[in-house]
Amino acid sequence: MAEERIEISEEIEEITEEGEEAPQPEVAKIRLKALPSSDGRVRSKTIAPKRLTRDERRLSQLLVYPPDVDRPASREECAAMPRPCPFVSCAHHLYLDVNPETGSIKINFPDLEPWEMNETCALDVADRAGITLEEVGEIMNLTRERIRQVEVRGLLKLKMASPLEVFAGGDGRDD
Repeated sequence: MAEERIEISEEIEEITEEGEEAPQPEVAKIRLKALPSSDGRVRSKTIAPKRLTRDERRLSQLLVYPPDVDRPASREECAAMPRPCPFVSCAHHLYLDVNPETGSIKINFPDLEPWEMNETCALDVADRAGITLEEVGEIMNLTRERIRQVEVRGLLKLKMASPLEVFAGGDGRDD
């Protein structure tokens, strides 16, 4: 087991010619296929868990934050952190989304690295308030129409919920 950890840690420390860490094999494959559409936007890509190799799954289980890294525990701490946000695993990070039901990983910006993004935190975008559908679409790598559809769906859910459920943070279902 110790030999496995050493072997995997050596894989993690792989360095490319530019001095940056080499991307994971599955992400590297996606980047090669990432082509802009007619409007110049690169569509998001999804990685299904069954497409990951055994080594990639084993490596993901061994990767943890070092003990000396302090992740923010509140919005106040998060807002004070430098940007772009380095915590890609945060639920509010815009770089990727993880589907809790299937475990699939959706890379929203396959043509960029997290540190190359203009906006990395959805909470920062929400704090700005008053932005257009086009701006939201650009930030989230979605079309204006898809943003409009999500907005309509969210407003409908709010209308259907009783005021008490909205205040209490309920999901509108009777348990």
